[in-house]
Amino acid sequence: MLDGTTAFVTGASGGIGRQIAYTLADHGATVACAARGDGIEETAAELGDDGIAVRTDVTDEDSVAAAIADTVDAFGGLDCLVNNAGVAGPTQPFDRLDPSDIQETVAVNVTGAATCAKHAADHLRASERGSVVNIGSIGGKLPYPNRVPYAVSKMGLIGLTRTLAYELGRDDVTVNTVLPGPVAGDRIEDVVAKQERLAEVEDAEPYAIGPDDFALPDYVVEAEEVAEQVAYLAGPHGRHVTAQEIGVDAGGTWY
Repeated sequence: MLDGTTAFVTGASGGIGRQIAYTLADHGATVACAARGDGIEETAAELGDDGIAVRTDVTDEDSVAAAIADTVDAFGGLDCLVNNAGVAGPTQPFDRLDPSDIQETVAVNVTGAATCAKHAADHLRASERGSVVNIGSIGGKLPYPNRVPYAVSKMGLIGLTRTLAYELGRDDVTVNTVLPGPVAGDRIEDVVAKQERLAEVEDAEPYAIGPDDFALPDYVVEAEEVAEQVAYLAGPHGRHVTAQEIGVDAGGTWY
């Protein structure tokens, strides 16, 4: 499905990003595994000749430009950008936040994605199947008490997606966002634990989502499900899907 294409996947050192890299490679893509921390070498090693590790800090434009240039040098072009790098931000009631908490979260989750798109754009335009897939969250559409920086950033990512879809669409580049619900793994466990500590330690009201918030009783999704949706959007059957937010969320979002 993705034979002959190259993808640049941020946040590929573990979790959803690593699974996206594996899945795109399984479908035939060569993959640049990008992240600022450890783990990308392991991800790339699993891909063999179909993967490279490119150290990337999405908050540093020079780092992004160099990483994308290295990807194009290694594979001859770039067809798909997957903006998966993200931070959870603090878990605190909004009136206990410092403005810098929001700025730091947005810097990675929104500005970082925009910076990657900026430096990938010309290569995507030159591709016959250019695509951008942003990894958002149902937190960009639902109230997320005690998670203002995260919710703000993920809603901002939706705005970025819709606007880039029109700016790049004239050159046949699609831009979409995938909205995962709670994804099985260490990260969701950490989020739940932080909410619980608000009540136990900090005398604040915790917030927890549960089965009543979703259409399906089994509402925790697997990283593989998110990755397969990315592969579809990057592939030939997704060429007329753009400017969309697609939930992989057990019916947690309804608009």
